[in-house]
Amino acid sequence: MGRRSDHSREELEALILEEGHRHMAESGFAKFSSREVAKRIGYSVGTLYNVFGSYDRLVAAINTRTFNLWAAFLERRLASRPRDRIAALVEGYFRFASENTNIWMAIYDHRLPSGVPLPEEYARQRAGLTDVVVREVAAVLPPESQDVAPRLARSLVATVHGHCTFALNGSFALLGETDPLGMATARVKESLRAAGAEL
Repeated sequence: MGRRSDHSREELEALILEEGHRHMAESGFAKFSSREVAKRIGYSVGTLYNVFGSYDRLVAAINTRTFNLWAAFLERRLASRPRDRIAALVEGYFRFASENTNIWMAIYDHRLPSGVPLPEEYARQRAGLTDVVVREVAAVLPPESQDVAPRLARSLVATVHGHCTFALNGSFALLGETDPLGMATARVKESLRAAGAEL
């Protein structure tokens, strides 16, 4: 029997999100279960959907929380490496993915159904991660190249993501590559120099 009056809606939302995120981190997207989340917090699965609307919106909320944690993680890495912030960004990407593989992969494994938009607040929060990268890319570009910073930043994220994914799934090992982080950092810096950055 679910508890129906132990928490306010705001408290319940936070509780579901925290436990859902923990379950995702432990099990990964393929084994994620809203029923398991409900069981852990002592409510019915219907309560979860009353709060978040659907299974997909629950997962979207969990993944948005991951984006927020990831952005904060990158900011901490940047604060500890003030001299080579581009290298710190790439290293931070790899480190977050390797230390939080299940929640990192869930971002890319889950897709909202066609016609179901991502809530505006979630989109705004997720953009915070990209904003960190755009800011750091813009900081190393000359004034005449500032307008390309957002597009270049997105391209560089894709480059680093590809290298990181190959590193984590063993593809680089099969190819005999022993330093995927170094390779990713070099490719990013080459692209930035081509755009006029002095690194």
